[in-house]
Amino acid sequence: MFKSRYPRLLLNEIKWKSDLHRCRVYYIHRGAPGNIKAVEGSAIRTIDRAFLILEGEPHEVYIPYHRIVRIDYDDKIIFERPQRNKINP
Repeated sequence: MFKSRYPRLLLNEIKWKSDLHRCRVYYIHRGAPGNIKAVEGSAIRTIDRAFLILEGEPHEVYIPYHRIVRIDYDDKIIFERPQRNKINP
């Protein structure tokens, strides 16, 4: 389906060849249940060189790519960083 193996490249591939609204991004967020937070692709504002920038109130949220642990597209896992505990959405 998608050729890219790294989060930034994969998200750019989805942005230009498909639809970001059909993806969900899971990232490390200390303090969230299980220290993992998920956002819909519609919340992605910019795919920057060093950060994934999300819409937020009152300001944007910057997520470094090394904190992204999983990306789903149409409920299928297309990227998952190796880790001890699996994510149970």
